Amino acid sequence: MFTKKVNRPEEPEQQEPVRRRGRPHGTTSQGHEARRRLYDTAIRMIGERGFEATTMRDVADAAKVSVGLLYKYFPSKHAVVLTLYDELSAEYAARAARLPAGKWRERFVYALRICLEVLGPYRRTLAALRPVLLGAREESLFAAGTAFSRKRVQAVFLDAVSGATDAPSTKLAESLGRLLYLLHLAVILWWLFDSSPRQRATSAAVVLLEQILPSFSVALLLPRVRNFVRSADSLVREALFDDA
Repeated sequence: MFTKKVNRPEEPEQQEPVRRRGRPHGTTSQGHEARRRLYDTAIRMIGERGFEATTMRDVADAAKVSVGLLYKYFPSKHAVVLTLYDELSAEYAARAARLPAGKWRERFVYALRICLEVLGPYRRTLAALRPVLLGAREESLFAAGTAFSRKRVQAVFLDAVSGATDAPSTKLAESLGRLLYLLHLAVILWWLFDSSPRQRATSAAVVLLEQILPSFSVALLLPRVRNFVRSADSLVREALFDDA
């Protein structure tokens, strides 16, 4: 996502695992600044015009650079979108690295709210990407090309359950964590379509979830409900998570 080669001390540039996705190898600080400026321009224009209506030439013209220079950093709009997913998922994983101690439902709601906070500044761009997110493109939510971001975020919800004070058995915790990850995606999509002032309907929906989850937590003690969770997880993995 492999025979190892031992690097000699004079070859530090070959230690590639630390590279960020989409960043040209060996660029200078000036190059990083140029890349950031081009990335910010592309993200802004996608938010303003939509994904399909934004061309790489438009981005280059807006940034006052040649198309060739833009392609040096981003060979396609696909690369821009994957970089967006990479940066947002990395920021989210970092902020959610230490979930507060508590029950799984409390940790889930906390993780969900953190996600909305991280995505907040990019809502306009993400809303413009709705046809991409829900389509059959390589950049869609469940495409193989976005698995790196999906797994990073999914890990937060798996940990929210497995690290809870009331964590169920390991297998059930994994199933519940994946279903909660899917529930979080549903809330994010609701948020992207939410036209209420400051998306207050989404905030209200999160409160409703917070109120109903204790009842589900009690229901999870029943064997029939636990079996339902496992079966639902199996179907979801088969239908959506072919990288699982």
